[in-house]
Amino acid sequence: MSKEIATPMKTKEILQKYGFSFKKSLGQNFLIDVNILHRIVERANITNETGVIEIGPGIGALTEQLAKKAKKVVAFEIDGRLIPILDETLAQYENVWIIHQDVLKADLQEIVHKYFKDCKEIMVVANLPYYVTTPIMMKLLEEKLPLKGIVVMLQKEVAERMSANPSTKDYGSLTIAVQYYTDAKIVMTVPKTVFVPQPNVDSAVIRLQLRNKPLIQVENESFFFQVVRASFAQRRKTLLNNLQNNLPNGKNRKQQIIETLEDVGIDPKRRGESLTIQEFALLSNALYKYFQ
Repeated sequence: MSKEIATPMKTKEILQKYGFSFKKSLGQNFLIDVNILHRIVERANITNETGVIEIGPGIGALTEQLAKKAKKVVAFEIDGRLIPILDETLAQYENVWIIHQDVLKADLQEIVHKYFKDCKEIMVVANLPYYVTTPIMMKLLEEKLPLKGIVVMLQKEVAERMSANPSTKDYGSLTIAVQYYTDAKIVMTVPKTVFVPQPNVDSAVIRLQLRNKPLIQVENESFFFQVVRASFAQRRKTLLNNLQNNLPNGKNRKQQIIETLEDVGIDPKRRGESLTIQEFALLSNALYKYFQ
């Protein structure tokens, strides 16, 4: 029998031994296909110089494959019931540290400083719980960690939103945020049949290569994202409508919004989803003086 964790038989054996039951509220779906794990690790280009942050290791199926290639792996697990299981399944790997904490509450700068000083590069590699995918991704990007890249498995439709093009149904504020910081590419799709329990939807693995500097230059980053979120607040509404209804005191600044849109050559009747990231930068830079 294979010693690797991610086989149906080995997974079942571990779960039975500990009497483990899945918590729907934590979005727990464990991978039971070793080949897919090998491919994920491959896509992340991990070497013995790489430090890896993992989120939601479960029973250690992906952690084990990462530990074989990386210099060290630091994994965040929120579910205390999994800590003794991980202690056993990963006992032979001395380069793995499990932190029993919600990654959304963790001080990741401190973790990087404490664990990865001797690593040449840092990657995030994870099978993310569906229900907190977006907040986790935004935390990783907004905290400006010294990451080389992020390779994560997530719900296929979320991966499609992250890598979408303008004027498509998947394009939105998440797309802009991800593309502002990274170059995003779906590298594989994963059928729901390779998980236990089986989720309702298929998954995809997305690779995000961190940019050395953002794709565009903006006057004020938080205002830029405010403009983006406002523009997508109601997808069927025009840009003018969304901006005046969703920017602070926007209704009283309707005239300035119209003039700014015309100045930068953007038709007020367009919808947010038709704007490129470059157009959003142009617009937010021009609007910024009115909203400081």
